[in-house]
Amino acid sequence: MKILSSLAFFSYVVVACGQKPAVFSTKDGAIKGYDPVAYFTEQKPVKGEQSISYEWEGATWYFTSEANKKLFTKNPEKYAPQYGGYCAFGVAKGGLYKIEPEAWKIVEGKLYLNYSLKLQKDWEADIPGYLEKANENWPELIKNN
Repeated sequence: MKILSSLAFFSYVVVACGQKPAVFSTKDGAIKGYDPVAYFTEQKPVKGEQSISYEWEGATWYFTSEANKKLFTKNPEKYAPQYGGYCAFGVAKGGLYKIEPEAWKIVEGKLYLNYSLKLQKDWEADIPGYLEKANENWPELIKNN
């Protein structure tokens, strides 16, 4: 019940703040400045360098190396987080919520982020079910954004 009330609060915040961009980004960039490729190559979140960046889908992406940047620019869809980098659990619940770079998981070759490590544990309880629901919700969420 606490999770539902938290998500209800976040739903209010999302609505109150107005439209959201297609890619979740902060002043630090997409994924709060973390290198999307590093999740795959180093199996952990690693903060990117401001001097190694790339603009894609209206957001600035940062990388730890030119090699990672090159991998991303050749195939951004492979490395970019799903649902525009918004919380995967939140998308399953029908909203667009911020993320923490440390709350991540690669499932079937795709990167998913979550609001927090605590919320991620709930998401992990039924990843297939939540992904099915998120995949249903995402087109409408992004269209009505």
